[in-house]
Amino acid sequence: MEENYLQELNEQQREAVLYSGGPSLVIAGAGSGKTRVLTYKIAYLLASGDYSPYQILALTFTNKAAREMKERIASVVGGATASRLWMGTFHSIFSRILRTNAERIGFSRDFTIYDQSDSRSLIKTVIKEMSLDDKVYKPATVQAIISNAKNALITPSAYAANAALIEADMRSKRPLIRDIYKIYWSRCARAGAMDFDDLLLYTNILFRDHPDVLEFYQNQFRYVLVDEYQDTNFAQHLIVNQLVKAHHRLCVVGDDAQSIYSFRGANIGNILNLQKEYPDFRIFKLEQNYRSTGNILNAANEVIRNNVGRKGKELWTDHGAGAKIKLHRSDSQEGEAGYIADTIRE
Repeated sequence: MEENYLQELNEQQREAVLYSGGPSLVIAGAGSGKTRVLTYKIAYLLASGDYSPYQILALTFTNKAAREMKERIASVVGGATASRLWMGTFHSIFSRILRTNAERIGFSRDFTIYDQSDSRSLIKTVIKEMSLDDKVYKPATVQAIISNAKNALITPSAYAANAALIEADMRSKRPLIRDIYKIYWSRCARAGAMDFDDLLLYTNILFRDHPDVLEFYQNQFRYVLVDEYQDTNFAQHLIVNQLVKAHHRLCVVGDDAQSIYSFRGANIGNILNLQKEYPDFRIFKLEQNYRSTGNILNAANEVIRNNVGRKGKELWTDHGAGAKIKLHRSDSQEGEAGYIADTIRE
């Protein structure tokens, strides 16, 4: 089995796959084969015989990524084994845990999950019932504020007691956000419903208030792997830390130069500060790029070099220099988008 897939990896990738002596961070540049590394690491752990499939937890950010990884793993270890892995998005995995333990936090196992549309519709209703101006209290804006609060594990009562948040709402002329949040929270609970952000918030509450439940999952998940760690928010980061606190068998894959989701709560500090949280941390860097030519990578390296607070890496390729890049300056983001669309069309 080892010859069948480990020989497909370059030296950096192979080192990352074979290491299982403690927590590790795989800094994976664009096009460097991070999905292959994560997939083959799981296959390697299973092939070692030290782990049963249900003892491995692999967290992704999209269902598509989870499906692709499971299909790749199945090609190495077989479909029956791969199907028993706990692999999926943060929300799908933790909704599964919440349904099993729903009564512990005051819900029934068949609780409803509100999607973004359901959530916004309820917020609109609350704003209307409070006779507020929806041009000031725009439902999408209010929804984003509540979402960010939940991702920071701030409940309605904590929100109302947070002077900085209240002051920010006063400055933006939306002083009643805390009341909207409180009513929205209670309406969801009354309807036996959670929104997507609740799935993470209530998992943290479950683990906080019921240490026996946390201990159960700490014992079950003997190895935890996380994809795109630069996109994790505080709630996700805390859940991962709690699950591996006892054994430190953690492997996260990500790239500090590709973090673009701070607007929805992603915290780049999660990936940058892991070494401080785990003194026995190992870092592996995937620097060979299989997607782009030399000129593109050199330009990207020069831009990335100016980032503040980064893990140093230098992407390279054996694809040759390739065509020279073109520099285009636009007056606006609309102009830039139009230029890119026109270039693609040509």
